[in-house]
Amino acid sequence: MSNIITLTATNGETIQFVNEIKAQGGMKDVMFSPNKDYVVAFFREPADVATRERLEQITGLYRKRIFEQEGGEYLKKLYCWPTAVVEHNGKLGVVAPFYRDCFFFEHGSRNNDMLNIKGKDKDGKWFASASNRNRFLDPRELGDWMTHLKICIMLSRAVRRMHMAGLSHSDLGYKNCLIDPVTGQACLIDIDGLVVPGKHPPSVVGTPDFIAPEVVASAHLPKDDPNRKLPSRTTDLHALAVLIYMYLLYRHPLRGDKIHDPNDSQRDEELSMGSQALFVEHPKDNSNRIKVANCRSADLPWKDTNKIPYTVCGPYIADLFKRAFIDGLHQPNSRPTADEWERALVKTVDLLQPCSNPSCEQKWYPFDNSRRPVCPFCGTPHSGSLPVLNLYSAAPNDSYRLDNHRIMVYSGQSLFKWHANSTVFPNERLSADEAKRVGYFVLHNGNWWLVNEGLPEMYDVQNKIAIPIGGKIKLTEGAQVLLQKGQGGRLISVQMAGQ
Repeated sequence: MSNIITLTATNGETIQFVNEIKAQGGMKDVMFSPNKDYVVAFFREPADVATRERLEQITGLYRKRIFEQEGGEYLKKLYCWPTAVVEHNGKLGVVAPFYRDCFFFEHGSRNNDMLNIKGKDKDGKWFASASNRNRFLDPRELGDWMTHLKICIMLSRAVRRMHMAGLSHSDLGYKNCLIDPVTGQACLIDIDGLVVPGKHPPSVVGTPDFIAPEVVASAHLPKDDPNRKLPSRTTDLHALAVLIYMYLLYRHPLRGDKIHDPNDSQRDEELSMGSQALFVEHPKDNSNRIKVANCRSADLPWKDTNKIPYTVCGPYIADLFKRAFIDGLHQPNSRPTADEWERALVKTVDLLQPCSNPSCEQKWYPFDNSRRPVCPFCGTPHSGSLPVLNLYSAAPNDSYRLDNHRIMVYSGQSLFKWHANSTVFPNERLSADEAKRVGYFVLHNGNWWLVNEGLPEMYDVQNKIAIPIGGKIKLTEGAQVLLQKGQGGRLISVQMAGQ
């Protein structure tokens, strides 16, 4: 039986761990607590004073700044945030929560778990490429396009809250975020490497695939050179955009087929990911396109950017991809913020339609603003009528202005407070009351209906009649429904698409 070590952490907590290395990272050895509710990770290298101070700030001041505020309890799910600093045999360590069960493979790989990954943690890399998904993973692990969208919302939310607290991650990438496509959960890990601005420079440059071009391009310069770009909030925003692109499109936004130096693979990599980085879907420069002829069948159709361009993600996300990989690729201050990503992703959930093909792997797709929508992932056309709800917000002088926000309707879909009131947004600050469903949509005998469950002011504008709670309104071309009066109150206008 391995021996149990008992220590007092720097915050006064008593910490116990079994003195046996259970996992190893790039810099740390990981031990488990006796009942596996937390881990203790010891740095292999001796820690200097600055590292100790940084870790104590991350586990103390910054931890409080995030978790002891409104919504803090919800945010605990988005991070494996270290809780305390310990020291043992001259080595510094951090105490962190154990990963939740959903982040371990339940089924693992194909062919009766041929890769023996059942029970291992779900490294995001498994889910970020079409090849890994198609060749290796058990289909029950893959989730669908809606759960991948939810993963991206969770990641954006975690990064946004970290940046609000004044921190940057510095090594954002799939090895430092666990995801669960089955439930749509995500969790940032290796928080002990966070950059505390102005005090502690980053100790790592990042993970290949996610390092911002300006960091790659200046990596050869000494660390104290003013032209050397180090990881920061804006480099996190590049990595976040890459993660979202990979989790929604299962390919890398910069890894095309352009060769910069045929004689030196290292130099070619530095140029293609650094100073010469070019979006594989750049509208005016197609020199870095992915050549379909070079792709394995397991990469297709995802690596065929003509078949599945980034615009299939819907207008809100497509606009941010453009800003991230065309306007902001070499202009860090032009990159979308984590807050902008979170808002665009949440609005895209409202654009989703269920695919009518029962064998479609993605199961959902965003509405493409056409009269006759088609699933971009399997090519199946939508059948039947389709209400499209345009949202308007109350403006001065009893008028309403068009929001850049639509709701696509499907049977059983829910209406929430944030649809009825533009001042409410579904994030960690959402109250239990605001999270309740206030209405739902149903297709009955060929007609679409909105049933009111919790909006006392719902009103049929055309027929000038109130729609009481428990009542319903038929959705027809041109119908207008006031959901809520007053500031932030919304009105919906109905357009009918489909056949």
